Amino acid sequence: MKQDIYKGICNGKATAHKAFAVLVDPDKLDEISLLNTIALAVEAKVDYFFVGGSLVVTDTLDKVVSAIKEKCNIPVILFPGSPDQITPKADALLYLSLISGRNPELLIGQHVISAPFVRQSGLEIMPVGYMLVDGGTPTTVSYISNTNPIPANKNDIASCTAMAGEMLGLKLIYMDAGSGAQKAIPTAMITQVAKYISIPLIVGGGITTADKAKENCLAGADVIVVGNAVEKDPNLIKEIAAAIHSLNK
Repeated sequence: MKQDIYKGICNGKATAHKAFAVLVDPDKLDEISLLNTIALAVEAKVDYFFVGGSLVVTDTLDKVVSAIKEKCNIPVILFPGSPDQITPKADALLYLSLISGRNPELLIGQHVISAPFVRQSGLEIMPVGYMLVDGGTPTTVSYISNTNPIPANKNDIASCTAMAGEMLGLKLIYMDAGSGAQKAIPTAMITQVAKYISIPLIVGGGITTADKAKENCLAGADVIVVGNAVEKDPNLIKEIAAAIHSLNK
């Protein structure tokens, strides 16, 4: 099984090389907006595209992934909200286990259903411990997942959850305040989680400025993911990419 993208993320962590992923929700971008986003991402030397959402109610997933692959060489990583959000046209799949919740369907149930297709897809599979953190408002993902996020002031719960995920064999930890979060994950929580795990840490949700993205990197995030903010202002892609990449030597 291919592991090229995962190896790249691990190498980035080992060398303190911070990365930026633009999250594309297939339901939210029309063709012109998507092409503009791709062009800006190429110019800014964005590291990854994440594609997916809590709800993908249109049939555009394949089209979005194909458009990105046709226009650039930036790796496309699926960030699925359900087993239906999988296409072999992408490069890799975040195989998410919602370890912050207690919904068995999202810990293992949907994985059992999707396993045969995932195995046959040819995608690079990256097992991820997905952790929802309270971003100040109910989000689509908390509603759909029927789980409560980790309180933003409970650093100990977050760090123990991440440690458990790593010891269970998950290869990445993804801390997410959710799409449309009012508040980003506190830097103190990111710092504590990063201190207690050795696998790469992805952070997203509520990041609306280049300064916040840089702050989260300095706190211990290895990959920063931004979606809503760049949907509203695509030019933020260049600002955030510059801020994150300024930390790399």
